[in-house]
Amino acid sequence: MYSQQRYVLGCALVAGLGGLLFGFDTAVISGANADLQRVFDLSNAWLGFTVSSALIGTVIGALTAGEPADRYGRRPMLFVLALLFLVSAVGSALATNWWAFVLFRFVGGVGVGGASVVSPMYVSELSPAEYRGRMTATFQFNIVVGILVAQLSNYVIGAMALGASDWRWMFGVEAAPAVLFLGLLAFVPESPRWLVAAGRADAARGILGRTGTDSGDVRDDIDKIRRSLRQKRSGVREALFQAKYVVPISLAVAIAAFNQLSGINAILYYAPRIFRMAGVGEDAALLQTAMIGGVNLVATAAAMLVIDWFGRRRLMLIGSVGYITSLATVATAFFLYGEAFQQGQAAAVGAGSTVVLASIMVFIASHAVGQGAVIWVFISEIFPNEVRARGQSLGVFTHWAMNFVVSWLFPVLAGISVSLTFGIFCGFMVLQLLWVLILMPETKGVPLEEMRRKLDIERADVPAE
Repeated sequence: MYSQQRYVLGCALVAGLGGLLFGFDTAVISGANADLQRVFDLSNAWLGFTVSSALIGTVIGALTAGEPADRYGRRPMLFVLALLFLVSAVGSALATNWWAFVLFRFVGGVGVGGASVVSPMYVSELSPAEYRGRMTATFQFNIVVGILVAQLSNYVIGAMALGASDWRWMFGVEAAPAVLFLGLLAFVPESPRWLVAAGRADAARGILGRTGTDSGDVRDDIDKIRRSLRQKRSGVREALFQAKYVVPISLAVAIAAFNQLSGINAILYYAPRIFRMAGVGEDAALLQTAMIGGVNLVATAAAMLVIDWFGRRRLMLIGSVGYITSLATVATAFFLYGEAFQQGQAAAVGAGSTVVLASIMVFIASHAVGQGAVIWVFISEIFPNEVRARGQSLGVFTHWAMNFVVSWLFPVLAGISVSLTFGIFCGFMVLQLLWVLILMPETKGVPLEEMRRKLDIERADVPAE
């Protein structure tokens, strides 16, 4: 039993390196956006587009990753994504003009979007229901580690005072984990559910024997997977957009949209800028950004330990309340101290910036415990086997499309009123709390092949061949 869990955990951590690169790619630009604005002479709107340029790639990666993952397998797609991360890291660091920089950031974005579809789906399909939440949440844990590594790396590089090349080193560091990801993928197996769908049940049996099963019997699990995949065996492609899938589709779109309407990625992308707007100096802004990365890591680790005990819904409730409280406090702080921040009044800056830092730390912890721990687990488990890859793509597409919009608009909205911007995020989190209370189901401990009954997806069982 424990050897099986260790094996699944090892595979999950390797696949989760896609999450580490996702997190690194997400956060690294936060330390470089001041340099990028200076080097490429960008307005606030064009800085927003430059920061968000990778997100165009994430949308495309999210939309396109599901089909090749179904056709060629989860593992080969992870190899391709690792290569994209490597190309992006080297290209962004060596870019000689704005167009080249945006192009290589776009390539990395395709990798991020693809990884956010394939990595959690792979781990979810590999893990027994009993501890699927913890294992799939390793993807989020790796994201958080990647964010923290990027923030610490940015701080160290900034402290080294390398001059005009600071920002190039910040992006180039990503090549190291990309190479590690490529190497370790050689040691993980293919998803057993994909193998059954591809007619390779014998290979799937061997993997299920090492990972553990939902029923305690490998043969019984294989039969259940076959029944859930009967549409594929008959050669008919199951359509995602039909009435019986309206519940998982609406759940995936809602949780993904709310994730970004909290402002989480805008805060991660622009954290040093936010702290500077709160009157903090450049070095202190980078250090405080690394501090919130540490809070994120600790809170995510705690959420991973309890997600299969507390459940997805309860963590979302806790996170929603934390979101609302912290965002309302940040909005109030900028409303009360905004003018003093701009004028550099020492007393106001000391009190106000402390409130902003503490509130953003509470916000990050709330995200880690709630949305951060739940989103990738929830989206990867609510769709039936025959449409899971495309359902995962839809949820991830929504996440990244909303991310693009919010991250592009944040510098513009913050330039008008930081207080109003955080107030808008707070309002959306009130709506999220109502959604969790009224509509979000609990999915902990439900085998993937039984999720259709949990969500009232109408489809009669067909005997296994």
